[in-house]
Amino acid sequence: MNRVATSPALPLPPAAGGWREGDPPGRRSWVALGGPLRLESGSALPGVRLAYETWGRPAPGGTNAVLVLHALTGDSHAAGPPGPGHPSAGWWDALIGPGRALDTDHWFVVAPNVLGGCQGSTGPSSLRPDGAHWGSDFPYLTVRDQVAAEAALADALGIGRWAAVVGGSMGGMRALEWAVSRPERTGSLLLLATPAAASAEQIAWGSVQISAIRTDPGWRGGRYHDAQPGSGPHRGLGQARRIAQVTYRSEAELGARFGREAQPGELPSQGGRYQVESYLDHHAAKLVRRFDAGSYVTLTEAMNGHDVGRGRGGVARALRRAGMPALVAGIDSDRLYPPSQQAELAALLPCADRLRVIESPYGHDGFLIETGHVGDLVRELLPAS
Repeated sequence: MNRVATSPALPLPPAAGGWREGDPPGRRSWVALGGPLRLESGSALPGVRLAYETWGRPAPGGTNAVLVLHALTGDSHAAGPPGPGHPSAGWWDALIGPGRALDTDHWFVVAPNVLGGCQGSTGPSSLRPDGAHWGSDFPYLTVRDQVAAEAALADALGIGRWAAVVGGSMGGMRALEWAVSRPERTGSLLLLATPAAASAEQIAWGSVQISAIRTDPGWRGGRYHDAQPGSGPHRGLGQARRIAQVTYRSEAELGARFGREAQPGELPSQGGRYQVESYLDHHAAKLVRRFDAGSYVTLTEAMNGHDVGRGRGGVARALRRAGMPALVAGIDSDRLYPPSQQAELAALLPCADRLRVIESPYGHDGFLIETGHVGDLVRELLPAS
């Protein structure tokens, strides 16, 4: 059942979630690209800007800079508490800060909001130069386009070479693209729960999520950003999130956590919900208030198109370009991006050590939850000097 991702106790969800002009900036800063961004498709995207956050201080020439890249529904707020402009605490808060794995007394950490996102960077909910929302006119993006925008951010910050580029899931796709397309600017590499190319199954999961959004009457062909609260594609976005959430967790964890128990006070035989359904509804309701459906479609399409070997003679040949020190890690219970994909990367990257496998019941989300294990990998890659 496609339940409405709302509650009687809450106001109607906005037509488009995410950060919008006039909202508190929070910790964000912005960089505007000097001219149109040339895209892999041959078109150009004008008026591009990226939102980003930083922690620590840059050394001369930015030699201590580390690029941290977020996953699909993440953003630049990798560390810090919730507050005005930031509805959630930092998604890797346990890893970034003084004395933590990414010790900001030593490292200068930069986390951008991805191009196509909805937390301050240019995306479908942004305004075009003519003052209208991009909506369905926003161009198709690839991971390579997103990295080109991040390279422009690095230029603006005066960073010629990152000490490390770190990312998991969609962030790992961008980290890998950095290493292959700009190896001279990537000092070292940490890839978590990510593939060299999206598989047929991963494309299938992404495609059904996109379909859930586009078949919502509130989608309006992608032109919904000026609609009234409650009339945007929040049902479709909520359904996409439910689908995704199942793939992010393991069968064993869902079984141990919820079993077949009904939600207290609700009988499934009378139209009530199982506890696991309530869990999915909760995640759907949260996402529609902080994320834009158009960005979800744009970013999922970019992930589906991810193939580091495209136009480079295949994956193996492309990965030979990435000669920097590298660590590759998978989650043993990850059914969305299984460890076999990280094993392929570890075998083909010239300077990758053996594959690291994080034991976790949490499935794909383990790269966000198992911060102790991830912190150990960061320290191994970037020992404090």
